[in-house]
Amino acid sequence: MAAQYGLDTLKGDVDATIRTFGRVSGPIVLVGHSYGGTVITHAGVDPRVAALVYIAALGPDETETSQGQQDKFPKTDVFKYVEVADGRVWMRPDGVACFAGDLSPEEQGVVYATHFAPALDLFTQKHDGIAWRSKPSWSIVATEDRTVHPDLERFAAKRMGATTVELKSSHVPMLSHPKQVNSATPAAELGTRGGDLGGELSPLGSATPRRTVFRGVGFPMDGGAIFWPAKSVITPIAWRKLTQRLTQSHIALEEKPEGSTGYD
Repeated sequence: MAAQYGLDTLKGDVDATIRTFGRVSGPIVLVGHSYGGTVITHAGVDPRVAALVYIAALGPDETETSQGQQDKFPKTDVFKYVEVADGRVWMRPDGVACFAGDLSPEEQGVVYATHFAPALDLFTQKHDGIAWRSKPSWSIVATEDRTVHPDLERFAAKRMGATTVELKSSHVPMLSHPKQVNSATPAAELGTRGGDLGGELSPLGSATPRRTVFRGVGFPMDGGAIFWPAKSVITPIAWRKLTQRLTQSHIALEEKPEGSTGYD
C-alpha cells in the first residue's frame, strides 16, 4: 500500500502518512528514505508504529528542520544539479548520477522520469513529535551518498541510538542493494521481542512484524511510498523487470504516431 503525499507541506505529508496507517493491520515498522526520514520521525509517534527504519535519511530533532540538519554538514553534489521553477525544486537530468549513480543508465532514467519536486520551502518547515526518542530505530548509511551526506546519516543514527548498517551505495540502497537493505531491517531482531509488537508476528522462519510501512522519497517515485507486507522482498531481478517494463512502455509511447493517445 502506498502513502502518496504531495511534498507541499511537512504537516500535509505527515498527516497523509498517518491516514494510511488505518489501511494496514498489526504493529507497523515505518521506513523512511531521504526526506522521508523527517516524515517518519514525526508520523512515528503514532502508537500503531512499533519501530522506525531510516534509509540514507534525515533524522531531525525538536530544534531542527530538514534543511537545518543538512546545513550542519558539507553540501552534497546533487545541489549543483537542481533548479527552481513554479515554486518547486527540480533535479536536472544530469543530477541523477548524484542520486542513483550505482544503478544502470536505464534504471537511472526511470528514477529521473518518476521523481517529484518538493515545494521550495518544504525543508525549512517544522513539526511536533520526535518518534526516535521513544521507538527502537534502525539506520542504513549509504557511504557513497551524494545527496544526503553520509556523515549526516551517521550522526543522526548515533544520536537516535539506532542499530546501524553501512552499505557502499548511492542515495538509493533499497534499489541498488535490496537484499542487504531487507536483511538490515528489524524483522529478525524484533522477532525476539514479541512483546514490543503486541505478539502479532508472521511465521516465516524468523518472526517478522505483520506489516512494514515504507515511506521514501525516490523509492522509486518522489512523493510516493511503498507499503508492503514484511515478508516481501524486493529483489534485484524484480527491480530490473520493473524498470524494463517501464522503459519499454516509455519507448512504445515515444514511437506512437502523432496524435495518438499512447493507449490505442
